[in-house]
Amino acid sequence: MPKSGKTAKQPSYGQAAGRLEEILVKIEEGQVDIDELSGLVQEAAELVTLCRDKIQAAEVQVKTITEQLERDVPDTPDPADSTSA
Repeated sequence: MPKSGKTAKQPSYGQAAGRLEEILVKIEEGQVDIDELSGLVQEAAELVTLCRDKIQAAEVQVKTITEQLERDVPDTPDPADSTSA
C-alpha cells in the first residue's frame, strides 16, 4: 500500500526554487485569495527548509571533497626552487 506524501521523491533544488518563485509571484500580484494563502505560505516554508537542507548538504560535500583532495595531493616542490643556474 503506498504511503502518503512524506515518502514521495523530493524536488530538486531547482524545482523547489522555481516553485518558490511561482508562489512569490502569485502573492505579490494578488492572485491568491485568503483561503489559498495559508496553504501557499505553508508550502513555501517547507520549500525554503528543503532548499536550506540541500545547500547545507552541498556545503558539507564540497568541504569533505576539498579536504580529501588536500590530503591526497603530495607536496610539490616550488618551481622557483628547482630552477638553478
